Amino acid sequence: MTTTAEAVQVITRARAARQARSLLVIVVLAVVVFATFCVSLSLGDFKIPVLEVVKTLFGGGDRATGFIVNQLRLPRALTGLLVGAALGMSGAIFQSIARNPLASPDIIGVTYGASAFAVFAIVTLGLTGVAVSGLAIVGAVLTAFIMYVLAWRQGVSSYRLILIGIGTGAIATSITSYLLTKARVEIAQQALIWLTGSLNGRDWSNVRSLAITLVVLAPLTAFLVHRLRILQLGDETAYGLGLRVESSRLGLIVIAVLMAAVATAAAGPIGFVAFVAAPIARRVTRSPGPAMIASALLGALVVALSDLIAQHAFGDTQLPVGVVTGVVGAPYLMFLLARANRVGSGG
Repeated sequence: MTTTAEAVQVITRARAARQARSLLVIVVLAVVVFATFCVSLSLGDFKIPVLEVVKTLFGGGDRATGFIVNQLRLPRALTGLLVGAALGMSGAIFQSIARNPLASPDIIGVTYGASAFAVFAIVTLGLTGVAVSGLAIVGAVLTAFIMYVLAWRQGVSSYRLILIGIGTGAIATSITSYLLTKARVEIAQQALIWLTGSLNGRDWSNVRSLAITLVVLAPLTAFLVHRLRILQLGDETAYGLGLRVESSRLGLIVIAVLMAAVATAAAGPIGFVAFVAAPIARRVTRSPGPAMIASALLGALVVALSDLIAQHAFGDTQLPVGVVTGVVGAPYLMFLLARANRVGSGG
């Protein structure tokens, strides 16, 4: 018969093994992300050896290489990494709160609200640049607020939040479609490029806004991640453990919405990154929790690889990065729905 001391030893060893695996996965992901990042900086009309790229990033290299890498290519590549990291963490928070893999900001309406406001800014107000990004953030936050209010019934049920989010997203999509039908062809084309999700023309202002957001919100996420783990146990258990459930949930939702909003404002609604990053991160780390660092790295890797493919896999034709992430993410969504139906938990 197992004694208490033996049981504690077993649990301690299992926890240590899981932590070691998580650390190994994080290190491997970080190396792969950096390698992909360097390859993306090396390719273009003027090809640069990867070792020269690394040397330039650390202050070496000649002036011409430094100009190409640091001024022309680096802002786009950094924007992609930061957008992916923000979406990965946002998806991890939403899915952990709802305890449902469908609960990511690009499925339950947050990015659809941002898109509707951005298209309104482009089509109706004739705005561009920072103004469009600002209204996209407003749209995401307002959509999330409406979802939260409508889902409130003496607390917020995860099931209600997802259903209301999907309905709100459908309304926002309808508004976007209506605005596009009323716009002139050239304006509608400009809006469609934004709606696809693209890193073309991104500059240091995008990098700064994303970096500032993550510098502020990432520590807050780290501070609240233990509450997120408790929320994953269910509301009744969380109440029993003394957690202030609604205030904790609201704080985490605000953080997740702001991350998704700023990422969408910087690069448009790049679909399925938030949706796929967190489940894959949990699977490779075998973590029962949200796996925030791994989710951020996987989100960054998905965007970086997708942008690399979009830029260089089709010859002279460059695709928006959102097209590639959609090709990857849509089959994964269908796989999840099919698996849910096979086990009898689907519709």
